[in-house]
Amino acid sequence: MATPMAELSSLATALEELMERLAVIAETAASEKDEETASELFAVERALRAAQRRLAKLTAGGRGR
Repeated sequence: MATPMAELSSLATALEELMERLAVIAETAASEKDEETASELFAVERALRAAQRRLAKLTAGGRGR
């Protein structure tokens, strides 16, 4: 079965939006000196960035599965 590239592209866009929202919340927490929350949220953002890179690699290759 071929990988649905349009759907994967849509998921990549959704990931980008989530990362942007998380960054804003994490930066707010950091500015409010809530270091524990900021640290955890930045860690989540990094994990999502790693997932986004893997997804981009998959879609850029145009490989069907």
